[in-house]
Amino acid sequence: MLAILAPIVVFGLVIFVHELGHFLAAKAAGVYAPRFSIGFGPALWRRRWGETEYVLAALPLGGYVRMASRLDEDVAGLEGGSEAQTARAAGDRGFDPNAMIPFGPKPIPENRLFESKGLGARLFILLAGVTMNALLTLALAIGLALHVGRAIVDTTVVGAVTPLPGAPEIAQLQLADTIRSVNGRPVKSWNEVVRAVAASTDQVELQTQRGEVRVPLVGKGRPSAEEVASALDFYVHPVIDTIMKGERADAAGFHRGDSVIAINQRPVRTWSDLVMLVSRAPEQPLTFQVVRDGAPISLRVTPKSVQGPDPETGDVHAVGKIGAGPRNVSRREPLGVGEAIVNGSRATWIMAGSIVDIVKKLIERQVSIRQLSGPVGITRMSVEAARSGIESLLMLIAMLSINVAVLNLLPIPILDGGQVLINVLESAKGKPFSLRTREYILRFGLLAIALLFVVVMYNDTRLWFVKLAGWVARLFG
Repeated sequence: MLAILAPIVVFGLVIFVHELGHFLAAKAAGVYAPRFSIGFGPALWRRRWGETEYVLAALPLGGYVRMASRLDEDVAGLEGGSEAQTARAAGDRGFDPNAMIPFGPKPIPENRLFESKGLGARLFILLAGVTMNALLTLALAIGLALHVGRAIVDTTVVGAVTPLPGAPEIAQLQLADTIRSVNGRPVKSWNEVVRAVAASTDQVELQTQRGEVRVPLVGKGRPSAEEVASALDFYVHPVIDTIMKGERADAAGFHRGDSVIAINQRPVRTWSDLVMLVSRAPEQPLTFQVVRDGAPISLRVTPKSVQGPDPETGDVHAVGKIGAGPRNVSRREPLGVGEAIVNGSRATWIMAGSIVDIVKKLIERQVSIRQLSGPVGITRMSVEAARSGIESLLMLIAMLSINVAVLNLLPIPILDGGQVLINVLESAKGKPFSLRTREYILRFGLLAIALLFVVVMYNDTRLWFVKLAGWVARLFG
């Protein structure tokens, strides 16, 4: 049931909110909207209220708001047919003699067509969907901030330091160093360390029990203060505290309280060491040396391959996960409404920025398209998030919603960004593009989306095919 309900909740809410934005904006602008559909293809359920028919369709890969238009007969084929194509005649089920086409005989007034509205109203309608998705992410981020509060990490002990090419000085920090002050100001928690480092201007001065470390921020190739803050992590003992049921660690026989001392004979001193070694070995068997109840034992586990950020570089690619977590070394501190709004807004902005950064890296070929996930991958993530708890599920919805908002702004025809660009260009030209030009634009958009769909579906399923090929090879080898 979880595998069915979690994806429905995640996909359904994000799609519904997006299309609701278009629908409400169209109604506010006076555009006739005869159909509001969640999903494509054959209708599983339909009901008409007022002048709009609401539909739940068989293919839950998106949705649409059908708006009366004189210029998009081709697109209408994807949206259940145009008003003329689906018009009902007297005697047909659902025919209303007092309704407009397609539910009745009355013609659609010229002022109810999408093209009859000014550029401002059209852009308002086209951008309403992504705006609603951004607002959904913001609302969830604020709500989670209010519910969860602020995590306070009551330690200033260094657990890991990620090398920064432009700041070799940071390597002077060592495991188990205690940071006593940042830029001359004493710090008592890791939160204070991060805030003080991120607020640095010319340089970061870190005072530890062994001496002072100075990291200049000014100069060519030098890192930003935020990058220095992100390169530091606090110390967490490599003791397993949480084991997800049904995951690789559970199947391998790990117990809560197991202290990991080595992986494949490599010493493990912190939880960061454990994460690094596991992340580097997706679908590769690992031997864990652990101490349980004072006695050393060995456990073998093969990390599951999932798409995620590299713990060292931050690049998204296939990483290993075993379904285990460390002891929680933080405490929760409640937030006021004002602080929650600030934190939620910052989290929404960071999520949107990370998506823009990934798109940029894809264009610059710094990130492989193999890292993209599609419906199958999102379904898998939604089930895992639901198993982790309501907070994880809501955070996944927030992340997916802001993904939809940002990616829909790409200038690809049939996406919102492409439609915005077309309307702006037509307005600057003074008249609509010719039917042939619009047909070419539509075909390009459909081809681009189809190719993207093929890529993400391949990424989602290629591991299954690799396993199948291996099984067949063993069977006949």
